[in-house]
Amino acid sequence: MGLFDFFKKKQETPEAQEALDKGLEKTKAGFLSKITKAVIGKATVDEEVLDELEEILVTSDVGVTTTLKIIERIEARVARDKYVNTAELHVLLREEIQALLAENNSSDFQQFEYSNQKPYVIMVVGVNGVGKTTTIGKLAHQLRASGNKVVLGAADTFRAAAVDQIKLWGERVGVRVVSQAMGSDPASVAFDTVKSAVSNGDDVAIIDTAGRLHNKVALMNELGKIKKVMEKVVPGAPHEILLVLDASTGQNAIEQCKQFTQATDVNALALTKLDGTAKGGVVIGISDQFKIPVKYIGVGEKMDDLQLFNKKDFVDSLFK
Repeated sequence: MGLFDFFKKKQETPEAQEALDKGLEKTKAGFLSKITKAVIGKATVDEEVLDELEEILVTSDVGVTTTLKIIERIEARVARDKYVNTAELHVLLREEIQALLAENNSSDFQQFEYSNQKPYVIMVVGVNGVGKTTTIGKLAHQLRASGNKVVLGAADTFRAAAVDQIKLWGERVGVRVVSQAMGSDPASVAFDTVKSAVSNGDDVAIIDTAGRLHNKVALMNELGKIKKVMEKVVPGAPHEILLVLDASTGQNAIEQCKQFTQATDVNALALTKLDGTAKGGVVIGISDQFKIPVKYIGVGEKMDDLQLFNKKDFVDSLFK
C-alpha cells in the first residue's frame, strides 16, 4: 500500500462523508439560512439579491477578494441566461465555488503523485493553538495504520509542553519520537530526526517546529536553517512544508498564511477545527488567495477525523 493509499480508502467510506457533513454543520446552518432569507419574496436573482449574497459570503469569512470573484461570475451567468430563478441560486453558487477551487488547485490531494523518496519528510509550521500537534499526531496515526514506519521530530524546543505533547502523541499512536532538551537548537533536532529516519528505514519523518509569530526575519532564518540541515541528510527535504491553520479564527487564519508563506516555501495547508466553527468559508478564501493546495481538513476530534480535502465533496456537503 502506498504512502497515502490509506487516505484514499478512508475518503471513500460513508463514515468519512458523514464526518464531513457533521463537521460542516455550523457553517452550513449560518450560510444556507442566510441565503434562504435573502431570496424570500424574490422571483429572480437581481442586484439586491447579489448585494445580500456578497454580504453573506464576506461574513462567512470567504474574504472580500474571493467574494467579489464569485459575485462577478454569478453576475455573468445571470447576464448570459437573462433570467435566473432564485430557486437556482444554490446550484449556481455551488457550481461557481467549485469552478473557482478547481482553477486554484488542479487536482485533489488523493490524485497527486508523491515522491518515492524514503523517508518522505514533512515539516509542519503554524502558530501555537491552531491544532498543529494534534494534526501531527492524527497524521502519524493514519500513516502508521496504513503500514508505514513513521518518526516524529520534536523541534519546537522553545516550549517544554510542545516536546511533551509530541512525546505523548508518539506513545499514543505507537511511533518513535526524536527529541532533545528544552532550548536545544531546533535544526539539530530536525537533523537528528531525518538521520534517524534514514538509518531506521522509516517511510515518513514529520518535523514539528516552533509555533511563534515572532518577527518575519527571525522566522525565515530559523525555518531556513531547519530546511538546510535536513537537506544535507536527504536531498530535496523537506518534501512537504505543511502550514496548519485554525479555521475558527477566520480572517486571522488568512493573515497567518500571509506571514508563513512569506517566511518559507509552504506547499500544503491543513485547516483544523472546522467542526467547531461557522467560518468554514475561510477554506474557500485561503485556497483562492494563496493558490496553495488545502490538503487536510479537521472535522472532529477522532483520530480518523483528519481528512484529505476534496473540493467537490466539501462544496457538495456545504450545500446539502
